[in-house]
Amino acid sequence: MKKKIQDQIVEDALLREVVEDVKNEQLQQIWNKYGLYIIIGIALILTATISFESIKAWREKKDQELSNSYSIALSLHNQGRLDESLDLYNSLAKSNSGIYDDLAKIQIANVYFEQEKLEDAINVLETMLKDSGTVDQMKKIAALKLVSYKLDNNAPADEITTLINSISDDEELSDIAKEMTAMLYIRENDITKAKEEYQKIIASGTAPDTLKSRALDMINLLSEK
Repeated sequence: MKKKIQDQIVEDALLREVVEDVKNEQLQQIWNKYGLYIIIGIALILTATISFESIKAWREKKDQELSNSYSIALSLHNQGRLDESLDLYNSLAKSNSGIYDDLAKIQIANVYFEQEKLEDAINVLETMLKDSGTVDQMKKIAALKLVSYKLDNNAPADEITTLINSISDDEELSDIAKEMTAMLYIRENDITKAKEEYQKIIASGTAPDTLKSRALDMINLLSEK
């Protein structure tokens, strides 16, 4: 509000200055020739300022509404009111709002998994991976969820490896990718390679202590076999 008042003061001062210049006989001819362009210029500046402020205010209000809707949907989800939360998630998923519609799609997949609608859940996640509009980090989260599901359901190893490779170059997720790879090797009965992946986690400078501890436990467990 303060900025708008300051802008208005500046604009009023500019208009007064123009009027005073018009009264000056030496500038009368200039005004007669260019006055219309000055007025148009001022109008364009004012329009641009108003448009920018209006869009900014609308965007802030829209973001707050989306945030509130997502929070309500998440609360309903946590209460086990899956159908109600799904309605809100679906609404957000169609909002074309970037991060919120991607978050909503992840949660839609979660609801479908909980409802044992496995094909629907997989379809949501795979569609996110194919969609060029999906935020990159959300694609990687979708890939992680798919890896977890496919590991538990004996999907072909090459499918799982492809998904793991899509997240292995992410610094924040690379160590989790190593753990997923180790789990795949265990599933394929390649214990030596599984232990190698866990050793990489232990030697990693970015892996959290909890992940390193879990990797060490797995190496000890696999060494007993």
